[in-house]
Amino acid sequence: MGILRLPSMILSAKQILKLHAKNHCNVPKGHIAVYVGELQKKRFVVPISYLNHPSFADLLVRSEEEFGFNHPMGGLTIPCKEDAFINVTSKLNAL
Repeated sequence: MGILRLPSMILSAKQILKLHAKNHCNVPKGHIAVYVGELQKKRFVVPISYLNHPSFADLLVRSEEEFGFNHPMGGLTIPCKEDAFINVTSKLNAL
């Protein structure tokens, strides 16, 4: 009887994976999605090159201190004010 349920379980798993991929696939190559905010998180997509800049690295250190490697949003979560994040990324965009 378990064998008869296997195809439907596989179909359900595929549907879940497709839904997950659909929600996370809109990140262009060379970019990473981050969630920013203290209480309510907003999603931003930034170039991977930002990871090399000291000002962005400071934000990542704050993230590591607060969340370690367990990010509640399922992606990189940065616990700072949205305005501060935009200020940092605006400066990086100008480089």
